[in-house]
Amino acid sequence: MRIVFMGTPKFSVPSLEALAARHDVALVVTRPDAVRGRGRALEPSAVKARALELGLDVLEASRMDERALAAVRAAEPDVICVVAFGCILPDELLSVAPLGAVNVHASLLPRWRGAAPIQRAILAGDERAGVSIMRVAHDLDAGAWCAQASVEVGEKDAGELTVELSGLGASELVGALDTLADGTAVWHEQDASRVTLAPKLTKAEMLLSPEDSAVACARRVRASGDTAPARLALSGRGLRVLEARAADEFVEAGAVTAAHGRVLLGCAEGTLELLRVRPDGKGDRDASSWAAGLRGELSWERV
Repeated sequence: MRIVFMGTPKFSVPSLEALAARHDVALVVTRPDAVRGRGRALEPSAVKARALELGLDVLEASRMDERALAAVRAAEPDVICVVAFGCILPDELLSVAPLGAVNVHASLLPRWRGAAPIQRAILAGDERAGVSIMRVAHDLDAGAWCAQASVEVGEKDAGELTVELSGLGASELVGALDTLADGTAVWHEQDASRVTLAPKLTKAEMLLSPEDSAVACARRVRASGDTAPARLALSGRGLRVLEARAADEFVEAGAVTAAHGRVLLGCAEGTLELLRVRPDGKGDRDASSWAAGLRGELSWERV
C-alpha cells in the first residue's frame, strides 16, 4: 500500500516505523523545525528525525496550504495516515487518496475528543485509556472508528501512558490498514450523546491546593508536564512536583510534615506524599533529600 504519513511528536514515531516496515511510505509530512527544548536552537520534529533515518522523503508544513496539498497529491497515496500532526486538516485532503485519511487518536472515542486525551483521562480517574483508528472528518475527532484498544491507567503518568499508547496505536493502525485493503473494515459512528472534550491543559488548572483531595492532587501531578506543571508554594517558596502519591497518614490540611525521609502534605481529604520535586531555580531531586534542609513549622498553599 502506498502511504502519505502525517505526524510530528514522539507519539507518532512507532506508527511511522510500523508502516515503513510493511508499506511504501511515499511521503512524510511534519511540522517545521522549532525550538523544542530549553535551548534556542531549532530542532527537527521526532517524526522528521526518524523519517530521515529511514530514508523517507520529508515535507515540512506549518499548515496544509496549496503547496502541501500539491505535494500530497503528487505522492499518489492509496491512503493518508495521520498521527498527531498538529494542525487542522482541510476538507480537500480527505478526498486525495482512494481509501481516504485515517487518524490514530489517543482515546476511546467518543470520550476525550481534542488535544489532551491522555492527560484528561488521568485527571478524570479513568480506569482505562486507549486508542482509536478513525476516519479524518470535517469536525475535530468526529469521524467513525474501525479499531480500538485500551490499557489500564493505574498509577501511570502521562509520559508512561503516551509511550504505551503510541505502540498500541501503531499496531492497531497496521491492522486497520489490512482491513481497509481487503474491504473488511467495519466502521462505527460515534455516539454524540457520549462525547467528552479534551482541551489542552492550562497552567492554572494544574496548580495544587490543600483545598483539594490528595487523590485529585496526585492525578494532577501524574497528568502534568513542562507546559502545564504541577506547582505549589511550600512555606512561601515555589515548588514543582514531579512525582507524588496519596498516603495513609493523617496531616492537617495545609500543614506539612517532613520526617524519616518522607514529606507529607495535608489536603482537604487525605494526605499527599511528595516523591520527586524541582524547587524554583534548582534541579530535580528526591523529596526526601530536599526535605533534609527544611526547618521550622512548615505549611503549603496554592501558588
